[in-house]
Amino acid sequence: MRRSVDEHLEAILGRVTALPAFDQPLMEALGLVLCEDVVSGLSLPGFDNSAMDGYAVQAGDLAGATQDEPITLPVVGEFRAGHSEPIVVTPGTCVRIMTGAQMPRGADSVVPVEWTDGGTVNVRIAQQPAPGASVRRAGEDVQAGEQVLDRDTVLGPRQIAVLAAVGRARVKARPRPRVVVVSTGAELREPGSRLGEGQIYDSNSYTMAACARNAGAVVYRVGIVDDDPKRIMDTLSDQLVRADLVITTGGVSMGAYDVVKEELSKLGSVDFPQVAMQPGKPQGFGVLGEDEVPIFTLPGNPVSAYVSFEVFVRPALRKLMGQMPYRRSPVRGVALDGFNSPSGRRQFVRAAATSGDEGWMASTVGGHGSHLLGGLSRANALIVVPEDVTAVRAGDEVELMLLDEETR
Repeated sequence: MRRSVDEHLEAILGRVTALPAFDQPLMEALGLVLCEDVVSGLSLPGFDNSAMDGYAVQAGDLAGATQDEPITLPVVGEFRAGHSEPIVVTPGTCVRIMTGAQMPRGADSVVPVEWTDGGTVNVRIAQQPAPGASVRRAGEDVQAGEQVLDRDTVLGPRQIAVLAAVGRARVKARPRPRVVVVSTGAELREPGSRLGEGQIYDSNSYTMAACARNAGAVVYRVGIVDDDPKRIMDTLSDQLVRADLVITTGGVSMGAYDVVKEELSKLGSVDFPQVAMQPGKPQGFGVLGEDEVPIFTLPGNPVSAYVSFEVFVRPALRKLMGQMPYRRSPVRGVALDGFNSPSGRRQFVRAAATSGDEGWMASTVGGHGSHLLGGLSRANALIVVPEDVTAVRAGDEVELMLLDEETR
């Protein structure tokens, strides 16, 4: 079976459905998609309060006050944030007040402490405030009954702030997907262990786990499973209980020991198309178990696995979380060097991209081999070359997939 990149992604998104929403504690909801309209049950501020440290006054009492001829008022009390006193500001008096403290009855303005001598019994005031100056009025930010957040909002720090301010301890949101990551291959060893002849360290499971966590998932890294068919299938079966999505790497090509493909093909619920892309041609996707948990069986070459995650798995995770758009939004840029591209395949070329006055510029890093992690570590973008383009020259306009938050 042969597919284009777009056909394969369409097939994936057609099988993935958003996770059901449920009530989440406020801090657990950070980064999640809100699944309700939030209406405030109170006004913000909830009462008139002072915007600064100073003195609550009746502005008319200070007509004509200057630095040379200040007006002195008796201080009849003090209001602090969180405390209120049964004190009324009558004409010719004032109350010492702190930022956020409720305005006393009778006062209409606040004089900043910088306009005074800071007195606590009597205070000399050198300037008349405008009526209402430095007073935060009840409801000037949010009115009780007002909708403060819309359904489908991604909850960032600013949204968490308003939820807390209106008293919401929990909100209805889609959860983080639980992702199980498995690496397969008899040659793999854990980083930190000793390598034998012909053995390599497992980078894929760490890469996929880091990618999934970066995309917002809760990740369970199972680690390495050798090429024993029964052990692979037993591991996958055991892990389904805690998985909303499974990622495996390795064992999906055309070789004699590509047991992931061999065993999962028997189920009839996982397809193994050849996708017209480089790197990442051998792909596998389907569902496992009664709950039809999506599974991605990605190539074993590390760059192929990484590119496959960005092109196929990340959009699926975003759909599980209800985040739009599912795909990264591309930007246009200019290639700073030239290279060839295979006809009939969409190529994803590792690049270092920068943005300046003339827009995005991208230069390739490392080679095109799907095993070359050194270049990938220096890349912050992929140059996406269409299937019908066989050569990119320096100065050509290209499409860029930006990989890092700070570059997007």
